[in-house]
Amino acid sequence: MSDTEGAAVPERLLITRTTTDDDVCVVTLAGEVDLDGSAQLRDVLLSGLKGSRGAVVDLADVAFMDSSGINVFIAAHQAATADGGWLRLAAPRQAVRRVIQLVGVDVLIPCYPTLEQALAD
Repeated sequence: MSDTEGAAVPERLLITRTTTDDDVCVVTLAGEVDLDGSAQLRDVLLSGLKGSRGAVVDLADVAFMDSSGINVFIAAHQAATADGGWLRLAAPRQAVRRVIQLVGVDVLIPCYPTLEQALAD
């Protein structure tokens, strides 16, 4: 199943949500995760967590992320764990990984080098 949610901010953030055969929500992002697109990202991620075992956010095509993206991930992590699920981050580029590490999100939310590893764990 694949649902393209469309551009949160035209030409800045594309959000695609799919569900694996074993009920894991995969949210793939492309572009920039900032204040302009964070509300739609939050909605997509939280709705994807409902009825799934957990969610993986694929960050491979994200060139920039600010604190609004971090806040979305923390809120999604809290929602997932409250329902017995989980959230994982996958394949962040160096600039995005640095933001994740600087604020300590990688201590709270598991971060994997690849999407495949995040799905396999």
